[in-house]
Amino acid sequence: MSQSPWEPKQDPLEQALRMAAKKIKTSGGPPKKIIIGLVIVFLVVIGGQSAFYKVDTEETGVLLRLGKSIGTAPPGLHMKLPFGIDQVYRVKTGRVLKEEFGFRTEQAGVRTTYSNRDYSEESLTLTGDLNVSDVEWIVQYQIVDPEKYLFNIADPRATIRDLSEAEVRRIIGNSNVTQVLTTERAYLAMAVEKGLQEILNSYNIGIRVVTVKFQDVNPPDQVKAAFNEVNEAEQQKESLIFQAREQYNREVPKARGVARSRILEAEGYALERINIAKGEAERFNSLVAEYRKAPKVTKQRLFLETMDKILPKVDEIYVVDDKSGGILPLLPLGKQNMNGGAK
Repeated sequence: MSQSPWEPKQDPLEQALRMAAKKIKTSGGPPKKIIIGLVIVFLVVIGGQSAFYKVDTEETGVLLRLGKSIGTAPPGLHMKLPFGIDQVYRVKTGRVLKEEFGFRTEQAGVRTTYSNRDYSEESLTLTGDLNVSDVEWIVQYQIVDPEKYLFNIADPRATIRDLSEAEVRRIIGNSNVTQVLTTERAYLAMAVEKGLQEILNSYNIGIRVVTVKFQDVNPPDQVKAAFNEVNEAEQQKESLIFQAREQYNREVPKARGVARSRILEAEGYALERINIAKGEAERFNSLVAEYRKAPKVTKQRLFLETMDKILPKVDEIYVVDDKSGGILPLLPLGKQNMNGGAK
């Protein structure tokens, strides 16, 4: 009779044992051959099952023979000595592992949910200026040497957590609260990562730190309101500083441009006056030379040129005649003609 597809499949060893028990029951007693055969079948099945093992894609198998490590096995199906002679420990070397501090993720996804439990014993940290900050961070690491990870230390995960907390408290304890809460978070995380890797290397447990990241850094709830006020004041201060710098960058170049323009104007005026003075000096020198050649002619020419410039500016002209002994008035006929005639 064929077995129904909905019935659970029976193990071959179990079927063989049931058939042997049925034969023993019908024959009235267990012959020695049957017992020996059952033992042999049992040993073969158990040995066959324990002689093969599988290593998953993200794992590395560490093979022990009688408690001593004899090597590692890559992902795939492998054989080993059965009956517990060889033991296999599977270590997830192809996966980046994560430790969380100050919080716990209950379900990761599009909408990640976190535990409501209080982890302040992990997150509350004292800064160098004796302030308290609430720091939540993660440490991502990878196992690079599975044998060292398994056998060089009793509890690698607890060791990583303890060392991470110690290093974070050391780095933050050497910084002030402003650096921790505002500007230096990324730098401090890098310092923690570097220090943690150095300590793990000294322990020689085959761990590589991938990253240390501060998830959330806040003041404690008791002083959060006061800190927010201080932070707003700092932001307002920075805003006013930026405005002052903007005004400075606008006014100072403008003033420098005006000053440069005035300097150029002064230099141009000075150059103009110097050139005029030089021209006047050269003209005077040329007049002196002409005067020395013909003093009377030059003197008469200068007198006429001077009168030609002065007389048009004089309103009334009087001519003194030595023979008549009086003053002869000269009517400004030309000026009256220019003004439209005398009234």
